[in-house]
Amino acid sequence: MNFFNNSVPPLRRKQAVLDIHELEGSWQVDWRIGKVKIYSTYYTRLDRAFILWALLLVPMFATAQFLPVSWDLQATVWSILSIIGTAIMVILTQYWVQRRQVNWVLYCWVALMLLGVILTDLGVFFGWTEVLINLCPLWLGLSALGYLCTGLGVRSRTLIVTGIIHLLGIFFLPFFTEWQFIYTGAVMVLCLLMLAEFEWDHQ
Repeated sequence: MNFFNNSVPPLRRKQAVLDIHELEGSWQVDWRIGKVKIYSTYYTRLDRAFILWALLLVPMFATAQFLPVSWDLQATVWSILSIIGTAIMVILTQYWVQRRQVNWVLYCWVALMLLGVILTDLGVFFGWTEVLINLCPLWLGLSALGYLCTGLGVRSRTLIVTGIIHLLGIFFLPFFTEWQFIYTGAVMVLCLLMLAEFEWDHQ
């Protein structure tokens, strides 16, 4: 018996027919000009969790990169938004993990997000230089661990590769010294949007 489901590709366009359980709570998107279809898809609750984090990460990393906002203020605002985002993520994904009997995956993500917020805040408010100069590797590493755990939990090649992409992102960080925040944000956001936009393999 194969660990992964090799009967489906790791990544593909979303299928027209969904499992009835996945349809519950999904958002349908159907953009048309007259009778001409421009864009049509759906977003499940899990997809919306990905999009939520993408929307939160854009201002976080863009502000750190481009705006002269104090680190104390950034840490406070982003910590509050991260906790709110984590709570909404739990609500949106709880059914998905319960159905697949991988509740531990959700607990893992919550723990990783809280760990990241705590370490970031300690670095900012107590001036821990080691943390401050490694914020980007920290968040890429935590995200990589989350994707790898989830990939193993639901037997997804796509999520495991996504975790590896985040690890490689750490390796390439030295080449983006002056742009490390926007680079890190781009890696994380693009992966989230890819997972929301396409259907990926899982048990």
